[in-house]
Amino acid sequence: MSDTDSAKSPKPNYFTSIISCKCPRCRRGKMYQNPLSVSSKKNMAMPGECPVCGQPMELEVGFYYGTGYVSYAITIAISVATFIAFWVLYGISIDDNSLYIWLVLNIVVLVLMLPYIMRLSRTLWLSFFVSYDPEWQTKEPPKPERIVKEQMGNW
Repeated sequence: MSDTDSAKSPKPNYFTSIISCKCPRCRRGKMYQNPLSVSSKKNMAMPGECPVCGQPMELEVGFYYGTGYVSYAITIAISVATFIAFWVLYGISIDDNSLYIWLVLNIVVLVLMLPYIMRLSRTLWLSFFVSYDPEWQTKEPPKPERIVKEQMGNW
């Protein structure tokens, strides 16, 4: 891509790049090697660096441990959304089993969304530390300082 092409192409939207699990630096490269699946190993397989801009996907050993906090916040947001939707559409009362019906429905929704929530939390976590670079075509990505090659992939 030439400089004139990059000047013409608009900056990709942050929200859509996060939802579609794109690299936060260029917002074009795919962060995952395989399509979304139920298999955890295939679902979470990531390249070492972005295929488009070369951004390293793991900034330090154990980098993605923090995604537990992000996925917790996402599941709370989904639970609140399903609660409000259930309350508006069906109604909730302490006099019947509607609260338990919502609880079961919420569990089913969260279990079905788990593979995507895991990907989304990793994408968000990386975007907290790597920002969009408008000159990603010409500038090299910064190399991680705290990488121990022997320890990579031990999480």
